[in-house]
Amino acid sequence: MATEQHSASSGAVKHRHRQEGPQRHIVVFAFSVVLTLIAFAAVAAGGVNATFAVILLLVMAVLQVFLQMGFWMHLKDKGHLLPIIFMLGGFFIAGTCIVMALYWVWWD
Repeated sequence: MATEQHSASSGAVKHRHRQEGPQRHIVVFAFSVVLTLIAFAAVAAGGVNATFAVILLLVMAVLQVFLQMGFWMHLKDKGHLLPIIFMLGGFFIAGTCIVMALYWVWWD
């Protein structure tokens, strides 16, 4: 959040931006470690249904991707729209290539 300071002599408003401390990064890192441990435990436990384990791993992977891009790559901040657009375009192209490769392999 920005705080405003009024200068008595010039009447101008100066904006001082609040610095983001390491607290959020520590929380996100701890959450990433917990997600990794849950995924590892699901695979290490022998009695877990394979379909459930795969779905759980995919959900954990998607959460990890959003955490990594949002906090470690700072895509949650202002001014990062262009990298987000390019990454979404890359995901779309990669997904299209994967779907077409699978379709090509299974077609014959």
